[in-house]
Amino acid sequence: MAQTPLHDVIVERWGADIGAARRPPGSRIVMEQAVLEFGASRSAIREAVRVLESLGMVQSRQRVGITVLPPRSWSPYDPRVLRWRLDGPDRVVLLRSLNELRGAVEPVAARLAAERATPEQCGALAAAVIGMASTARAANADEYLGHDIDFHSVLLQASDNVMLASLGSIVIAVLEGRTHHALMPPVAEAAALQLHADVAAAVQSGDAAGAERAMRAIVAESTDAMVEMADASPES
Repeated sequence: MAQTPLHDVIVERWGADIGAARRPPGSRIVMEQAVLEFGASRSAIREAVRVLESLGMVQSRQRVGITVLPPRSWSPYDPRVLRWRLDGPDRVVLLRSLNELRGAVEPVAARLAAERATPEQCGALAAAVIGMASTARAANADEYLGHDIDFHSVLLQASDNVMLASLGSIVIAVLEGRTHHALMPPVAEAAALQLHADVAAAVQSGDAAGAERAMRAIVAESTDAMVEMADASPES
């Protein structure tokens, strides 16, 4: 198995630390300490810094050094940034914000999908619903998550709108965040499964209004369930 390049290891470590606020905004990363910590060359450290700079997470300046920037500077939709932030203390707030964005995106995508989906995409939506139903007794496991991701990814693609489809990483981040941070019930809600089936049926039949309405209900149910589980968590 190929070994991960050292600068990628450094990016992952620092990105996770910054995203989870273990390296707070305004803190400094000292080149000499980084070289010793990772046993890395200066070029490897600089390459890692360039990646984090491209994500808006740090700023490197002569005579100042490497400074951690505040979250408002970070690339909001980059999958790595989302993953790192979801590992932090504000994950529920972030998930709520992402779900609010979903509410502006997925219902529109569902309406367009009802007008534009191919027969293959209609079949893929139905297959994803069947997969979710068959694994509903372990809705907090990766197999159910995979079917759920398939459903929403196909829906966005079926909108035939490249701008909407490009936001798939946002939806995936929400779904993965709920599952990996124990904000997904162990057994899927029957109402949530039915709403997914309603979207698939509406897309299949060309019912644009029905697809949009059911998709809006899915996002609302997801937000309510996630917040309820977060409030009940011992970590809350």
